[in-house]
Amino acid sequence: MPDWDRIFTERGRVFINPHTDIERVIKRIRDNDGSRILDLGCGTGRHVVSLTRLGFDVYGFDASPKALSMTQEWLNDEDLEATLCEHQMEEPFPYEHNFFDAVISTQVIHHNLMKNVRKTISEIERVLKPGGVLFVTFPVLDPGPVSKEDDWKLYEVEEGTYIPQRGWESGIPHHYFTLEEIPIEFRSFDIHDIYFDETGHRCVIAELRSS
Repeated sequence: MPDWDRIFTERGRVFINPHTDIERVIKRIRDNDGSRILDLGCGTGRHVVSLTRLGFDVYGFDASPKALSMTQEWLNDEDLEATLCEHQMEEPFPYEHNFFDAVISTQVIHHNLMKNVRKTISEIERVLKPGGVLFVTFPVLDPGPVSKEDDWKLYEVEEGTYIPQRGWESGIPHHYFTLEEIPIEFRSFDIHDIYFDETGHRCVIAELRSS
């Protein structure tokens, strides 16, 4: 995997404020009487900290020890407690079946080849309770005249998956979900909304369908 430690060392926390739509997600979790949340690819902790402040039982994992260290420092600064671990998202999650009431993952799960993205989605399904809430975001390939393809010199390694050859995410796979792919890859979920946020990322709010 690319050196996320280097990225976080160079760029710091990267994100400070929670996603602008997190309150909408929190409302749905609370409407379902949810309390235990996984932040998948928690980075330097913006959602771990904000959700812990609100009284949720928060778990977070990330592949970067540096990011986790920064998250823990932030929690310590605010005298908060959450459960963190270092983990690769394409590997089986270190949690029991039906463990979480919600999983959130912002700008994370697309950073892989599609076979590994599917492993991640499968593990999300396994650790979520039936009816559990899912909130994920990922980028959209810009077809415009000055696009990421031009800026990042994208190299397509499989259908819909590109690796930038330059830029700060150079070497990191990016799978660009099409609108048609989403209900196929998330077929175990009832999708409540698919929309663009203010940064131009596509967002999905869904609940795991009861079997």
